[in-house]
Amino acid sequence: QVQLVESGGGLVQAGGSLGLSCAASARTSSWYAMGWFRQAPGKQRELVATITSGGHTNYADSVKGRFTVSRDNAKNTVYLQMNTLKLEDTAVYYCAARVAYSGPYNYWGQGTQVTVSS
Repeated sequence: QVQLVESGGGLVQAGGSLGLSCAASARTSSWYAMGWFRQAPGKQRELVATITSGGHTNYADSVKGRFTVSRDNAKNTVYLQMNTLKLEDTAVYYCAARVAYSGPYNYWGQGTQVTVSS
């Protein structure tokens, strides 16, 4: 069974930076998309950033210019570098992967808490 394990969450002050990692238990080179979603208390889960096997990236408008998603297929890992963090970035961040070009995401991590304080 494929597992995605996130790490790197924590508490950071507004304006600070934090990096998340997500390691997969299987080879990711053939997976079409990997990325990050988040869910804040009382809100629906939303897409943060994704990256395809070809390196194309997609970001939520709210994080453009502040967050950077990347993937290293040699390490079966996807990353999310978060800079200039805002209070509204506080959420549980989930790593996800989609094997096919379209359809639902097949694999999800357990989530890691990111809390931005004033």
